[in-house]
Order: sequence, then structure tokens, then C-alpha cells
Amino acid sequence: MAEVTLHNITKRFGATTALDGVSMTVPDGSFVVLLGPTGAGKTTTLRLISGLDRPESGEIAIGGRPVADLTPAQRNVAMVFQQYSLYPHMTVRENLAFPLKSPILRTPADEIDRRIGRVAEMLQISHKLDNKATALSGGEMQRVSIGRALVRDPQVFLMDEPLSSLDAKLRSDLRVELKSIQQEARATFLYVTHDQVEAMTMASHVGVLEKGRLVQFGTPREVYEDPVSIHAAGRLGLPRINIVPADLFGPAPEGVEWIGLRPEQIRQGEGPQAEVVRVEHLGDQTRLHLSFRNHDLVTVTDAHTELRAGQMLSIRPENPFYFDASGARTHRGR
Repeated sequence: MAEVTLHNITKRFGATTALDGVSMTVPDGSFVVLLGPTGAGKTTTLRLISGLDRPESGEIAIGGRPVADLTPAQRNVAMVFQQYSLYPHMTVRENLAFPLKSPILRTPADEIDRRIGRVAEMLQISHKLDNKATALSGGEMQRVSIGRALVRDPQVFLMDEPLSSLDAKLRSDLRVELKSIQQEARATFLYVTHDQVEAMTMASHVGVLEKGRLVQFGTPREVYEDPVSIHAAGRLGLPRINIVPADLFGPAPEGVEWIGLRPEQIRQGEGPQAEVVRVEHLGDQTRLHLSFRNHDLVTVTDAHTELRAGQMLSIRPENPFYFDASGARTHRGR
């Protein structure tokens, strides 16, 4: 496996700047998740690393080696797309074997069989090896798609929302499997997703992109507990962070326009009263939707709370995040 470095990467499509001076290091053996809305530059980053696109400026290196002059095949990376991208006329075994039979790899037949067997067992599809791809369920097809990347044993795995088209249970199962595979293989993963749960549960590092710029890079806990901006704060956490005017609870420090309150930063039982608008029982916790001085707030409370819609609840902020008018974090000491 290998470290991936991007230094001052800029990529344009006509008049649109997809990436603007992005620098980032994906450590060897890490699981890095890129977060950001559509158009932030996540998929473009993967395509540049893989060699499918070329940057206007900047340098990309894999394992310390600049890759500007290398073709996608020579870079030895494997990419998994959101769509399954399988050959429908081939069996699962043939789909898994296909990348190993390329003229560049020239993998011996016995080695192909060994790798297919290992990956099929890992992904729990050994019993499907002789099935045509068209005979598989959606979850099985995505497992084969992921398996086709795993058999190659590349330097870097690039994954573009590979679980987004699956149902909730399959996504949960494959999250666990992918993280286990990554740790077992000590592989370098760069993974794009909109799903905050995937980022929080799988990532060793999170990169937050906004309009083609990397605005924050760190562990999921660092981004959650110490966001640099409103945008970064909103990328992680369910329920989403509450962003309200700075003076909603009283005078704010100079230069502060907004305050951010995660559910645990709203203290209950003290302070002015808010109205409980809706109560959502989620099993292990209860989510409270509140109305406070014409602003909506969401927090969580005990799973067995007896609070009901229409009741009043005293609340106050506790160690809120402070943001200026541009959305940048200020007063970082909290």
C-alpha cells in the first residue's frame, strides 16, 4: 500500500473550477472519507488520483512517486463506482478474474484462483461464483464490484459512494465488512460519501470539501468537536448541528454572528423555556424538536422520557461554537 499526496491541485471544467489549490495527504494504510455536497469536488479528486482526468496545475504522488506521466493502469489503483459496472454476460468468477488477466498484471492461473477464493470468502459470495452477474441481487452485485477491486491488491482503493444504492441493512453490513477488510489488508482507502454515519464509523480521517476547496482535514472526532466553519460542522453529526443567531440566548462575543449547538450542547432543565413541538422515539434515545423564540432546535434526551408535544422545557446553551458572518469559526477556545 502507499501514501497519496496532493499538492496545490487545481482542476477546471470550462469556466467551472472543480478543485482549487487542494493539498492533502492520505496516510499509508488509512481510511480517508471525503465529505461535501454535490459539486464540492469529491469525485473529481478520485478521478485525478486514478488518472482518468488530469489537473491544470499541482502534483499528485503515490508512494512518494509523482504520477503525472503514468497511465491509469500504471498507477496501480483500483476504483469502485456507485453503479455496479459488472459484465452481465460473465459469471461472478469471470468478473472477479477479469482485472487479473490484463496484459499488465499477467497473473498466473493458480494465483487468480487463490485470490478469487480469498476475496469471495471475505465478501461471503463463494456460493455465487458460478452465477451470472444478472442473477444476483443488488447487494451481491455491489459485493462483486468491490471484490473486483480487492483481487487486484492495488496500492490505493478509490471508492465513489459504493454503498449509496443499497438498502439500509445491506449498507450497515457492508460498512462493517469494508472496514474489516481495510484493517486486515492494511490498505489505503479514499472513500467518497454523503453519508455521515459511514464517515463517523469507517474513517480514520475526514476531508471536508466546499466548492472545490479542502476546508478541514482530521479525525472524525476532531471535525465533530472542533469544526473550522459552519460548513464543516454541518458535515458530521445526527441530528445536524443547530445554527442560530448569536444573540438568541443573550449577548454574544464581539464579531460573532452565529452560534452552533450540537444536541449535547443544549442543556435541559435550566434557562428560558422552549416548546416541545415533536417527540421522536428512536429506541436508544429520543429526539426532541423544539421551538425557541421563533427558531427551531433539535436535541436528544433519555429514551424513556415522558415529554410530550406541547409541553415546555427549560434549555440553555453549553459551550456553543461561535461563527462570524462568513461562517468561519471564531473564539476557538469555546
